[in-house]
Amino acid sequence: MKFADLLLAAIRRSEIPLRFEPGAEDAVAKPVKELLEAWLEAHRPPAAESDFEQGRQALINELLDEIQGARDITE
Repeated sequence: MKFADLLLAAIRRSEIPLRFEPGAEDAVAKPVKELLEAWLEAHRPPAAESDFEQGRQALINELLDEIQGARDITE
């Protein structure tokens, strides 16, 4: 399953009425994705010198790929 599918499903289940034009769900999802991407980038280690930092870097890369739809969410 893709992150975008999960996010859109959550938006559809919300109590926020989306009676806008077609694509309103995507418009609501876009700033959420941008916020998550910025949050993850803010936690990226400046230099992956230790094993811990390398693992953190790898996790951030995986999460960004999931948010951007480049990979499925791992179960």
